[in-house]
Amino acid sequence: MTLPRIFYILFLFVFFTLTIIFTNYHNLSSSKQDDDDQQRERYKYEVINDNNNNFVVVNNQQQQQQQNNNTKLFMTIEKLQNEIEQLRSRLEMIESKNVVVVDDDQRNRHSDKSSSNRKYFQKTKSLPYSEKKRILITGGAGFVGSHLLDRLLFDGHEVIVADNFYTGRRSNIEHWFGHPNFELLHHDIVNPLYVEVDEIYHLASPASPPHYMMNAVKTIKTNTMGTINMLGLAKRVGARILVASTSEIYGDPSVHPQSESYWGNVNPIGPRSCYDEGKRVAEALTYAYAKQENLNVRVARIFNTYGPRMHANDGRVVSNFISQAIQHKPLTIYGNGNQTRSFQYISDLIEGLVRLMNSNYSQPINLGNPDELTIENLAKIILNLVHSDNQNDSKEQQPDNHHKYIDYQSAKQDDPRRRRPDINLANSILNWYPNITLIDGLSKTIDYFRFELKRSLGG
Repeated sequence: MTLPRIFYILFLFVFFTLTIIFTNYHNLSSSKQDDDDQQRERYKYEVINDNNNNFVVVNNQQQQQQQNNNTKLFMTIEKLQNEIEQLRSRLEMIESKNVVVVDDDQRNRHSDKSSSNRKYFQKTKSLPYSEKKRILITGGAGFVGSHLLDRLLFDGHEVIVADNFYTGRRSNIEHWFGHPNFELLHHDIVNPLYVEVDEIYHLASPASPPHYMMNAVKTIKTNTMGTINMLGLAKRVGARILVASTSEIYGDPSVHPQSESYWGNVNPIGPRSCYDEGKRVAEALTYAYAKQENLNVRVARIFNTYGPRMHANDGRVVSNFISQAIQHKPLTIYGNGNQTRSFQYISDLIEGLVRLMNSNYSQPINLGNPDELTIENLAKIILNLVHSDNQNDSKEQQPDNHHKYIDYQSAKQDDPRRRRPDINLANSILNWYPNITLIDGLSKTIDYFRFELKRSLGG
């Protein structure tokens, strides 16, 4: 056999050997691929047992796809939250350029024209985050609510005012517009309100006879439906709520002075009943929620209160007398003037409300000044204060004979004959007692009414 033939045979042997090896390898790889495909197809579906012993076929690929989609969704939400925080920070930076908080002594330093586009506020406390509360005041643009707003902002808290401006006024709160801790909601609490707060001062309601008699149905709705909405809000967010009640729940009392244990003597269908009975229902609702829903409640029974920001024509005796006196009009007394009242200055009431909210006492508490006087004597005091302060009054205008300056008219229906609070509970539990004397309080109120009258006349 020749050498070339031997090489030819070896070449064929090697060629066929390599062909066989390659073919077997390809078949082995294809078989493994088929096995892998079958394995994936087998595990594509999973049979699971649900809680009711029912067997359910689950597509694992769909589950994985759903998990991927959820992951993408969470990443998108997180991205949006970060963008919102960035926008909020930018907004706070913009606001900080237009809002400057200064002491009263520093105010005059910023009177130049370059700062005319800025608004200045009185300095408030700076509280650590753990101590700062977010507080809602319903009726916060009213007489009592606006003074409470001042106190809570000065104490360093964040305050939301909700008011429908039925009797509230923007002028009572506009000095806080733009402050970073203040928020105003034009809202009627007859409709539900959704906010996150730690405390609620529920003050919303007409409180003077002309206002609550003018729309008796609205007064009842505010004190029933509005109270239900605020109690429901307190339940949802876990807030403590203080409900402002009134000495009117005692009606024309047969017990004197009136303690919290007295149930009252109220005409349920009289001209004042929309307010009197509305507040009695508000108290009943408050304690029903406290018992059934374990709500943290406070109830303040507020007696006659006066001070700056009262309406000049709200029909209450102090504002009526002052308005008439500074305009040299006769003071109107309904009846013989022997009916009695007790009057507390607004700052004393605000102190009592804050102490009650911060206390652990959940039953009703009277907040009022126990110094009792007749309506006729109140008229004489106001006449003396107004005319003694007015240097422009002639001798003929000096009230040496008070009866010349008093107009006695027929008594109003259901007008209580006597009203004086027993404040032993407030004194013992809250360590609270009114500090402002009648003369001091009336003098401040007269100054306010004079300023308002001058402003209304363009002076």
